[in-house]
Amino acid sequence: MNHSTVTEFIILGLTRNSEIQGLLFVVFLCIYLVAFLGNMLIVIAIIYNINLHTPMYVLLLVLAMVDIICTTSIIPKMLWTMLTSEKTISYKGCMSQLFFFTWSLGAEMVLFTTMAYDRYVAICFPLRYGTIMNSHMCVALLSFVMAIAVTNSWVHTGLILKLSFCGPNTIDHFFCEIPPLLALSCSPVRVNEVMVYVADITLAIGDFTFTCISYGFIISAILRIRTTEGKKKAFSTCSSHLIVVSLYYSPVIYTYIRPASSYTFEKDKVVAVLYTLVTPTLNPIVYSFRNKDMQAGIRKVFSSLKL
Repeated sequence: MNHSTVTEFIILGLTRNSEIQGLLFVVFLCIYLVAFLGNMLIVIAIIYNINLHTPMYVLLLVLAMVDIICTTSIIPKMLWTMLTSEKTISYKGCMSQLFFFTWSLGAEMVLFTTMAYDRYVAICFPLRYGTIMNSHMCVALLSFVMAIAVTNSWVHTGLILKLSFCGPNTIDHFFCEIPPLLALSCSPVRVNEVMVYVADITLAIGDFTFTCISYGFIISAILRIRTTEGKKKAFSTCSSHLIVVSLYYSPVIYTYIRPASSYTFEKDKVVAVLYTLVTPTLNPIVYSFRNKDMQAGIRKVFSSLKL
């Protein structure tokens, strides 16, 4: 049951320095447009091209959709607060933003692990790939991803809804995230902190570990490739994937493994940019635009628009 007397929150944003607000607005608008349009292009290309209707590209399609939801639930409101003096968000709007963000956070972490498993099967068991990663397995994996994401979101949003917000309503952040909301609560947040810690251990650290193990097996298989060019190409792909994955998991683990009393919002806001905007922007470049099949699919989309 919600006992909150606060009807709206004030979002301070990334910085209170008015001199650099304009510059930050342009920078983040450009990054958001690149992330949104890049991921949307992937969605259209995969849906439009029948030859991309395979498990690998279906997982990329879902990742792109998750990134669109993640960035769109946060960045437009952040840009609006930079552009205008209106820095308020309603209580319901804040809870909605929190729900969609925690949903996308959970989905993305499990998706990275699922995609790593898909690549592990493709590289380590190429002859059995079609048998293992069939349509039933793909549906089962995606159902698991969605179940984990929805559960993660409902648990954390539900626990926040039970808190009382009766005093300060200023969020020292650029969106409604769990840590700054816990800092504003008038009621005990111990249960929230425990559940955040559990989620961080199981989802963030657990998924990151499984992802690294999958890539460990992949690298072992790559080392058995006889051609130097083949090794370089495979290592280039794996290293770029691991860099993006690390850029996502590391700040998430850092942010959520600490108790509310230890949050330093000025530094944490910068860290949050990595998993709310930077990674969703890099995902299309690293996972899709360097892929020849995706490049062909994108060219097909553009050629059809000319007709």
